[in-house]
Amino acid sequence: MKIQQRMAFHFTYQLIFYALLIVALTLIACILYFQNTKNNELRRNFPVGALQLISQEASSKDGTIKISSKWDSFIEERGMWMQVVNAEGKVIHSVNTIPHHTLPASYSTAQLLDIQETRTLGNYEVYTQLNFTFNEPLLYLLGYHNADLDQLMNWFGAYGQQGVVQNAAIPVLDKKLRESGSYLQIIDSAGHAVQGVGDDAYVKKAFRSLDILAIQQSPGNYDTNIVTHLDKPSGMTWILYTAQDSGGPLKHPLMDTATRRLMWFVGLILLLAIPISIWHGYRYGQPLILFAGWFDRMRNGQYNEVLTAKDMRKVFRRDGSMRFSYKLYREVIESFYQMTHQLEQTEKERARLEKSQAEWMSGISHDLRTPLSTIQGYGYMLESLPEEWSQEEMRIMGTTIREKGDYMLELISDFSLIHQLKQGDTIIELREIDLDELVRCSVLKYINDATMSQYQFIYVGEERPLMIKADETWLLRLMDNLLSNAVKHNPPGVSVNVSAGMLNSKAYIRVIDNGQGMDEETLHHLFKRYYRGTNTLESTSGSGLGMSIAKSIVEAHSGEIQVQSKVLQGTKIEILLPC
Repeated sequence: MKIQQRMAFHFTYQLIFYALLIVALTLIACILYFQNTKNNELRRNFPVGALQLISQEASSKDGTIKISSKWDSFIEERGMWMQVVNAEGKVIHSVNTIPHHTLPASYSTAQLLDIQETRTLGNYEVYTQLNFTFNEPLLYLLGYHNADLDQLMNWFGAYGQQGVVQNAAIPVLDKKLRESGSYLQIIDSAGHAVQGVGDDAYVKKAFRSLDILAIQQSPGNYDTNIVTHLDKPSGMTWILYTAQDSGGPLKHPLMDTATRRLMWFVGLILLLAIPISIWHGYRYGQPLILFAGWFDRMRNGQYNEVLTAKDMRKVFRRDGSMRFSYKLYREVIESFYQMTHQLEQTEKERARLEKSQAEWMSGISHDLRTPLSTIQGYGYMLESLPEEWSQEEMRIMGTTIREKGDYMLELISDFSLIHQLKQGDTIIELREIDLDELVRCSVLKYINDATMSQYQFIYVGEERPLMIKADETWLLRLMDNLLSNAVKHNPPGVSVNVSAGMLNSKAYIRVIDNGQGMDEETLHHLFKRYYRGTNTLESTSGSGLGMSIAKSIVEAHSGEIQVQSKVLQGTKIEILLPC
């Protein structure tokens, strides 16, 4: 697996891991919000709200109603019971009815209507919820013993007469009501208050008709609890007001369970995230510290010490394999090794070039100083005693000064050429030329030169034009350098054979002489610009940079130059150029 893939894999699974953590935390926040909303709704509308939630969350399979066991526990803990009645009045599902053995197994239409109207069944206060979720309507009944209702019924039986409290019983009942902080109000069928007994603080609240209904439907929204009893013969309604018992907060059982499980899951993820984060920090941090030390050593020029002995033990095992924590950066470490090796080689090459350049500059200084000393000496002689020199001596001095000046100009010209050739393609103008004709003309110039009569030049060319793309000016300079070198470095009588032609789809130029040749060391350093680039012998003409310039010209044409030579056996130079 490549480093890009490994890095992508490592960071992807981390991203997925932390994304799951964020999603889980978001889910917890959402569930807590909805749980709080549901709990508030359940508290405000209990027990009506609880019955609505149960009917909404119930499921049906093969005619059987299924309700979560959490709701069963919720009902049993509060001493309630619940029944589900089908369209025929038969109870098809029940919860916690065994302790309430008086509950019927089926209901008549009259019983259901009476429960719907009075919201009571015997001694139980009953809430109903009609649900049409399934194929047939189902009636959910939720009942429980209401201590306030039982107390109201007891007082109605003990103190009631023709729908109102007996006058003789009012003081006794008033005392009991005040002790419990309650208030009894009796209203007639028209809704007018007929009688009021007990704590009159409730009278100040002045509950309206709809307020009483709202308290019964959503008792959690009020600080007062209300129970009622209708005396049908008299048409009087007894209403008992009591202080609301806040009790413990009501919680949606399913939401509460889901929240707890999700919080456990998030806690587990957090526990895993801490060691994983520490491990990842160590895993990614250790190599970076290693690289920092590496950079520091390279800054100090310690290229031969890629890793210290301590670092080597950290990165590699005894068998030489890389440790797991560093495998992620395997390619990086290998690249560092390669880069360090290249920097070390570059540093060595730079030192070698500086040394060669120093030697070259020393030679250049000598080559310039020698003719300048001669010129300066003759100039001083002519300046101090001009009348003592004859015409012949003056002519010899002038000739010497001119030759030394020409030598210096040639040296400076060669320096300029070397600088230009460093620019590469910018000075080369490729045009289609006849290489055979160019080489023939170069050789013919030396054949026709009277000063070269002691040397023999032979040219063998093609019978037809040899067309290539090259810069004619630079190739003429190349031929001049090759032929002049063959003359300068060999004694008179040497034969120079020149030929041009095609070889393996490339054009070639060969210059072969039978002169003194070169030893291995001279041949090895022949093209090196900074290896004693000039001849310090004053008797030898030329700058000594001819072969270096020749190689630069060939390479600027994308060609090759090869030299073969042995001492006293002559020299062979072959140049290959693309067509």
